[in-house]
Amino acid sequence: MTELYQLLISAGVVLLGIFLFTGSRWRFLYILYKTLPRDILGAFRFFQVNALLWWWERKGYTVAAVFSRLAAAHPEKIAYIFEEKEWTYKEVEEFTNQVGRYFKSKGLSRGDSVALVMEGRPEYIGIWLGLSKAGFVAALVNNNLRHDVLLHSIHAAECKAVIYGSELKDAIEDISDKIPELTLYQWSELSNTPILDRAIDLSPALANTDPDPLLEDLALGHPRDKLLYIYTSGTTGMPKAAVVNSLRYMLMSCGVHGMLGLRETDRIYDALPLYHTAGGVVGAGQALLRGITVVLRRRFSASKFWPDCVYYECTVAQYIGEICRYLLAVPQSPNDTAHRVRLMFGNGLRPQIWEPFVERFRVKQIGEFYGATEGNSNLVNIDSTVGAVGFVPRYAGRMYPVALLRVNEDTCEPIRGPDGLCIACKPGEPGVLIGKINPKIAVNDFSGYADKKASEKKIIHDVFKKGERAFNSGDILVMDEFGYFYFKDRTGDTFRWRGENVATSEVEAVISNAIGLKDAVVYGVEVPGNEGKAGMAAIYDPEHSLNLKELGEGVKKALPTYARPLFLRILEDLPMTGTFKLKKTDLQSEGFDINKVKDPLYFFDRTGTYVRVTEQLCKDIQEQKIRI
Repeated sequence: MTELYQLLISAGVVLLGIFLFTGSRWRFLYILYKTLPRDILGAFRFFQVNALLWWWERKGYTVAAVFSRLAAAHPEKIAYIFEEKEWTYKEVEEFTNQVGRYFKSKGLSRGDSVALVMEGRPEYIGIWLGLSKAGFVAALVNNNLRHDVLLHSIHAAECKAVIYGSELKDAIEDISDKIPELTLYQWSELSNTPILDRAIDLSPALANTDPDPLLEDLALGHPRDKLLYIYTSGTTGMPKAAVVNSLRYMLMSCGVHGMLGLRETDRIYDALPLYHTAGGVVGAGQALLRGITVVLRRRFSASKFWPDCVYYECTVAQYIGEICRYLLAVPQSPNDTAHRVRLMFGNGLRPQIWEPFVERFRVKQIGEFYGATEGNSNLVNIDSTVGAVGFVPRYAGRMYPVALLRVNEDTCEPIRGPDGLCIACKPGEPGVLIGKINPKIAVNDFSGYADKKASEKKIIHDVFKKGERAFNSGDILVMDEFGYFYFKDRTGDTFRWRGENVATSEVEAVISNAIGLKDAVVYGVEVPGNEGKAGMAAIYDPEHSLNLKELGEGVKKALPTYARPLFLRILEDLPMTGTFKLKKTDLQSEGFDINKVKDPLYFFDRTGTYVRVTEQLCKDIQEQKIRI
């Protein structure tokens, strides 16, 4: 490492000399001088990651195969810690073998999918990994979903069975009569837990299954076979089941590992949902693929975060933007600096709280990254540049083909030149992030969704040359002259709140059903002091017949907490576009500011009811006197 630094210093001195004595292209040389150390380190780590993925693909390894090799190499090492129980690699391996053997005998065909609806715990990981050993695909359903959205998610992946945790028994019972053809399996944390009438008690069944390896089935697997379905809201509509094969899983997990320099001796604190890519792949995958111990938590708690990190002796921790804000809101404690966490990685840390967060908790490195579950346009911030989600060297676009395209602000469609091709953004110019598709290279591939039509909608054709295809991330970013990327906003009809993507059309459908099919439009609005955008619904009600109590009960019953509109605007007139669409942009720009909006406004308070927004209430929300 010392030799590397000496090389970087020497290169910097040479470039500085050129900069001082060369009059032409001085700015380019200055940029090169400033970014060369970052770029060399990034290129070295990028090469290591891709070499590993190339080797694993050449050997035909799946995630399950890599994990089995790790378990054989150090069976007594701790893979996962959950509450007071430590799971060794041998214990996880045997549990996954039991899952694979049991479901192999249940009449499922190779490639069939099984819905998994459970809270986070080691068994959650063990179940989907065990299913993959037998050639089945687990659909990781968001455990907050209920009713029609839950049904849709199960059907979207064409699931043949449902495995659910006993803690979610009521949610499955609500829809069980609508999925009579699917076999239900209940996993219970405690023995003698009551199960649904038509469900199979999975816990004792697995305990009585042989834990020996499924060697023949593992040999049949291929790294590009489907491994999981992970759900994403995308830019419109109901949740979509994104296809994640073993190679994609390896890329996301090992990419963060390699680019941020994680170590085998690290211990990672993962309090994120395991049905999400961040918690279930990037976090939990470090144990499966790189031999790092991961501490799991049933659900995130701001007050327990640093005490847990101290208790479990964690050296690395994960976050999403909201987690960092919650942690700053907790009263100061000795645990703020008594921990050993040297690195925190995740996405969504706002630039406004970045430095106060680092200063208070004394975390040496922030590894902000950007990526979509189904996307191929992934970025990583390896040098803790405040606010950046990653970088690409200005002169290395061909090596890592991501770009920003100019888009129409109203339609969000790419702007094309006279030749019919897209136009790249200049530094400082916001645009939609795209990743060029190359199926031959894992980092540039796009596996899409279970729904082929939805997959096609995410592809932009004829990008910078005829026949070239790219994945449309749906996100607006901006790149500076040094190659750093900064997140700006989402295009389309999705906004992000509480670390979750909210599809407005899904919420609009629930509201419309709850209020007798009245016209409604949902959008995200900024709330001071909060990451992302809170949900707001504008409802057309010229007869003043809206029943706010019924609406409140309807959204509580049908929507998870993060998707419930916090603000309502009651419209007497419909602001329509020339194509008969509600002018969402105009409504969004006015937000819930009572000085701008003359229509009645309501706020979803902590009692679970909508109350009228007064000038004082609006002021209290804007001044952050009311926690949201």
